[in-house]
Amino acid sequence: MAHTPGARRPYMRVFAFLVLLTAVEVAVAFVLAASSAKVPLLIALAIAKVTLVAMYYMHLRFEGRVLRVIAIFPLILSIVLALAPSFDVLARR
Repeated sequence: MAHTPGARRPYMRVFAFLVLLTAVEVAVAFVLAASSAKVPLLIALAIAKVTLVAMYYMHLRFEGRVLRVIAIFPLILSIVLALAPSFDVLARR
């Protein structure tokens, strides 16, 4: 099956945006060394990157709603499980 030249364009745009998000992550890691906003910002950037990869490179954007839910549920569960200890630490202060 032959690909048209424009078929790769969205994937290259997503790749460029992922590179940009990675550069922002590196900048945040070095600039906000002692800031309390560092970790939430890095988590938000990571979630944005995971979403882009799942939607475009794993082709979930073109799948039905049921398959999206099946793919997104573990992501949401992992976020909740990763953040749960931080809420416990904050509650003990």
